[in-house]
Amino acid sequence: MAHPKRQHSVQRTRKRRTHWKVEVPGLNPCSNCAKPIVSHRVCPFCGFYKGKPVINVQPKEKKKK
Repeated sequence: MAHPKRQHSVQRTRKRRTHWKVEVPGLNPCSNCAKPIVSHRVCPFCGFYKGKPVINVQPKEKKKK
């Protein structure tokens, strides 16, 4: 396997990595409750997908102190 003759500079390495970024997921409002959800997923708040109920979502119970 070939080996580099000279070491790459830090600047050259960082220039190559400038496009390694985390993308923000596409959030759209839910058709039922209008909360932001990821596209093409069931709403975790109300359980609706494309205006139809898919799952039953139970409200979370508060913890006792």
